[in-house]
Amino acid sequence: MLVSLTNTPLDYAWGSTDLIARLEGREPTGRPEAEVWLGDHPGNPAVTGDGRTLDAWLAEDGASVGAPAKLSFLLKLLAAGSPLSIQAHPSKAQAEAGFAREEREGIPRGAGHRTYRDDNHKPELIVAVSDEFHALAGLRPLADTHRLLALLGPAGAPLSARLEDADAETSLADTIAWLLSGDAQEEVDALIHAAVTAARGTEFDAELDLVAHVAEAYPSDPGVIVAMLMNLVVLAPGEGLYVPAGVLHAYVSGLGVELMAASDNVLRGGLTPKHIDVDELMTVLTPAPGPAPLVSAEEEGAGLWRYRTPAPDFSLRRADVDADRDVPVAVPETAILLVTTGSVTVQSGTEAVELTPGRSLLVTPEADGIALRGSGTAYIASTGGGVVAP
Repeated sequence: MLVSLTNTPLDYAWGSTDLIARLEGREPTGRPEAEVWLGDHPGNPAVTGDGRTLDAWLAEDGASVGAPAKLSFLLKLLAAGSPLSIQAHPSKAQAEAGFAREEREGIPRGAGHRTYRDDNHKPELIVAVSDEFHALAGLRPLADTHRLLALLGPAGAPLSARLEDADAETSLADTIAWLLSGDAQEEVDALIHAAVTAARGTEFDAELDLVAHVAEAYPSDPGVIVAMLMNLVVLAPGEGLYVPAGVLHAYVSGLGVELMAASDNVLRGGLTPKHIDVDELMTVLTPAPGPAPLVSAEEEGAGLWRYRTPAPDFSLRRADVDADRDVPVAVPETAILLVTTGSVTVQSGTEAVELTPGRSLLVTPEADGIALRGSGTAYIASTGGGVVAP
């Protein structure tokens, strides 16, 4: 069964004013359009073709067509015009404990100082749709960061000294806690000034340019220097980034397809006017340095690719459809299909729906799968039973 889905873009301040509109082939509204949620999350459920919200549709009609009463994932279009907050997400156990604690304390779930909105973890996968998608993900190896800080002259020396502990994880955790404590503002301001004015023509030009860009939006924010400790990633269309629990990350600019466990738990670490609970962030943070957790799509069949992650909550496939052949897609579990380029017709039995960029469908389990034809790109997010990487 094919069920059309729509939703109104959320107007978060960091959203792009034109990326989603351009994808959908319409005039921009002039307002930020940050995310389109395509799921049943109660925070902003998608709307089905008959006008019901998807959570209501699943509760009322899902069982009759083999769909669950609740999806384990949330699919989004994400369009960043300016940096999102630096953040990390809890593990399942941490989320359950934190949610129970704040429930006992009687903190309203919508309160600005509430940290745990639900009891679920929130691993994330984002795949670039725009020509370039800029992100920060994970903490850079310390040897590289020391070379970067050396370019900042005397202003970089205090931070570099804090990162010279033989235990890299302890050193990074202590440094991030110090930067966010409020006790390091003088050093933060000096570092930002040094990064903005540093000579270019080095291996770290892109990182220094990013610091200058972020500092324009968030002057004097300690998160600007936390960002300086992180890996800068530039994704091309179809390239992916997987963010498990505890990994610091921030999306900076560009349009992407984002898939995550159905949760709204975010622990922030800068670049935001919202509540930052430093102690809780440090509890969930995984401070191990290393490369960014990139994900390459693996060919699953003709025109079909899968992004393998350890997340048990979701699975993402990409279909590259051209006029020469149909692309068959198995649908053993409820899925949401989103088209990002071209024109793709989805065939399920006698049903056929043509989708253009930005349009999406809920696809209930189909014994014979579905067929995609036309010319374009579609992403298929599945519920439950995520594919575990070997």
